[in-house]
Amino acid sequence: MSSSRPPILDRAHAEFISGAVSINAASCRPGGFPALARGLGCRVAEDCNSVNVIFGVKAAADVLDGVRRSGALAVVFSEPSTHRTLQLKGDDALVLRLEPGDAALVDRYRDGFVGVLAPYGHTEEMVRALLACPVDELVMVRFTPTSAFSQTPGPHAGEPLAGAR
Repeated sequence: MSSSRPPILDRAHAEFISGAVSINAASCRPGGFPALARGLGCRVAEDCNSVNVIFGVKAAADVLDGVRRSGALAVVFSEPSTHRTLQLKGDDALVLRLEPGDAALVDRYRDGFVGVLAPYGHTEEMVRALLACPVDELVMVRFTPTSAFSQTPGPHAGEPLAGAR
């Protein structure tokens, strides 16, 4: 997954999508039907060229099948308090095993998202149930973003990120 092209993401974008944001991903099922799943954490490579999103195997089965079939993946990262939203798309996605530290990343993500949603009346129990997944059922999808868009509601929604192809 190494690319000679400069990365689409900068460090600020990488920090944003690796934080306590809502993560939703989509791929395509046979027949062109969409498959959707919630991500359980994100890690961006140090050089910002690849993005790793963690999923539960059962909850994301259709998305993972779509990735295995086509390599295509779209992921939306949204901050609940501001609705700031970034969308990334890639066509070289691979389903991989977790790497050392990824299970702890999921725990940190879950803890952070509990805090993000608490002011809106979502209980800790509800958020933990939403993001629950046994460690042995976690997988990672790694992809190189080929396009990136601001999807924050407003007049610039849908515009490519600065520097994006």
